[in-house]
Amino acid sequence: MFNFGEDVSVRIGYAPGAYDLFHVGHLNLLRHAKGCCDFLIAGVVSDEMCELTKGRRPVVPLAERLEIVSHISYVDRAIAEIVPDKLETWESVGFDVLFKGDDWRGTAKGAKLERDFATVGVEIVYFPYTVHTSSTMLRRVLSGIAGERGHIEAAG
Repeated sequence: MFNFGEDVSVRIGYAPGAYDLFHVGHLNLLRHAKGCCDFLIAGVVSDEMCELTKGRRPVVPLAERLEIVSHISYVDRAIAEIVPDKLETWESVGFDVLFKGDDWRGTAKGAKLERDFATVGVEIVYFPYTVHTSSTMLRRVLSGIAGERGHIEAAG
């Protein structure tokens, strides 16, 4: 937990994400999040948690993703998120608002997040998902390029 002094009212925000293949959608989320809180913590999901929740390991290792995210001007602190339960993270970190992309809104995962955090008074704020750029889309493009190179090299 962070101590900002007894007389100071600080709104602490938490923006969890894999932040793999860092792109403008990630930057937009962090920019919007910082505009809604005084102190922004970015929770960079560990390689193991990514594999558990998404079924695949990130392309960029955790240490490098932490390094990138920690140097974004909107982020006051970057931490490794190493447990799958966001409430458990909240208990150890402490935050008032959690930020997610609006691709979570209206989903079973989003509804569970909202229910869980309503019990402890944490607000969930959704920001527009950057449709034209996502890590999934970038991964597909890179996979296609790698496949084309392999085909060209095999033919050559």
